[in-house]
Formats: sequence, structure tokens, C-alpha cells
Amino acid sequence: MLRLENLTMVVENNQGENREIIRDINAEFEAGKVYGITGPNGGGKTSLAKLIMGIYMPSQGRIYLQDQDITPLSISERARLGIIYAFQQPPRFKGLTVKDLLNIARPGIDNLHLRSTLRDVGLCPEDYMDRDVGPGLSGGEMKRIEMAQTLAREAVISIMDEPEAGVDLWTIQKLIAVIVGKYKKNPRLTTIIITHNENMLHICDEVLVLESGMLVHRGTPEKIWPHIRDEIECKMKEQCSGEVAYEIR
Repeated sequence: MLRLENLTMVVENNQGENREIIRDINAEFEAGKVYGITGPNGGGKTSLAKLIMGIYMPSQGRIYLQDQDITPLSISERARLGIIYAFQQPPRFKGLTVKDLLNIARPGIDNLHLRSTLRDVGLCPEDYMDRDVGPGLSGGEMKRIEMAQTLAREAVISIMDEPEAGVDLWTIQKLIAVIVGKYKKNPRLTTIIITHNENMLHICDEVLVLESGMLVHRGTPEKIWPHIRDEIECKMKEQCSGEVAYEIR
């Protein structure tokens, strides 16, 4: 479904020196599977997702969707082919309502589907359909609204950047249930989740670990967990204590 070949991204720092953000990554993502991407801060997880979406362009390497080379295509062109990216920090659109956004994600969405999609992410349709998507909504509410857009779109490649960020435990469990029910084993869809949440990682068919821009581990959650357990548990403890917020890059 999706194939990355020798993907590399080089940027220039403030001193005029080149730095490899992504280093020679080769990976395939099959339809019907949910993939997790995890790793330490600055490992290149979000950069890789933005390369797939076309927000960033690679310095070398190719990206294929169903054997079509999409490397030179724009964000809009990739979106039309069925790739969608849910941002880690969703943008706000003052003047648009939640209903407007879901209609943009899926033009002509019927009222029943719109309402059920909002319920899937833990939002009451009566309370949110006509809400303005501006500063009046919390970060957690925005995160759930963007997840609702992703669900409504039913794209062939869905990339979710830390979907659990800023939402409560109850909503995380609902999102996990939705991902398992609507994406896992769906023969038409491929799902890629950037996360450090243990529960999210354990629903994935495969987990990829990025470190310093390189793919250092890949396998089932059970195989990968010993390599990442200490760091993730440490970060989760820091979050719970309020001492340090763990930010995925």
C-alpha cells in the first residue's frame, strides 16, 4: 500500500551546517494493518509523517502509494489520493463550526454519520456541531474534533500524530476502541499512529522505533516493548507527576 525507499531528509541549521533529520529509511505499510511509530524526542517521528503527507520534501529517496511514485506530489494531490494527516497540535479555524469541518473532511456527510462520528470521539453532537472552531475550545476538544475529521474522511492512509495528547483516559479508551473497530484489519485502510502511549502501541500490528532519524527497531509490540519500556514508563511517570511534559517530535 505505502512504500518508503531510501528516504532521507537533510536540513540546514543556524550555523549553515547540514543535519540529517531522516536517514535512509526503508519501510512498507500494508493495508489492513495499524502501525505505531515511537522513539525518543527528536528521533524524527513527526518529520517522517510530514514527509509522507508532503508537508516536507525528501532530500533523496522515493515514496510510493500503491506502486505510484508520489514523491513530487503536493499535499493536496496526496490528499486526493487518500492520505490524511491529523496534526499533533490541530489548527483552529475561527468562523467555521465543527459541522463545517466534518463537511470539508467528507463533503455531503449525512446527519446520522456526523453525529455518530462525534460520539465516537467522546463529543456530544448537540453540544458541538454548531460550536465555533476557535479559541473557545480547549486543546483536548480540538484534538477530538480533528480525530472526528480523520474518521469521517475514511482515507486509505491515515496518519495520526499522538491522538491521545490532551485527552482524558476515558476518551483514550474510546479512541482505541474506534481504531480497533474501524481501522484494524480493514482490508482497504492503512493506519499509522505516532505515539508513546503504551495502550496505543499494544493495539498496533507492528511498531517502528525511530532514533536520531534512523529506523532502529521494527516488529510486533511484544517484540519491541523490551527496547522501549524503560523510556516510555519514565516519561509516563514524569507526565503523571507534572514535573516534565514529554513532547513527541
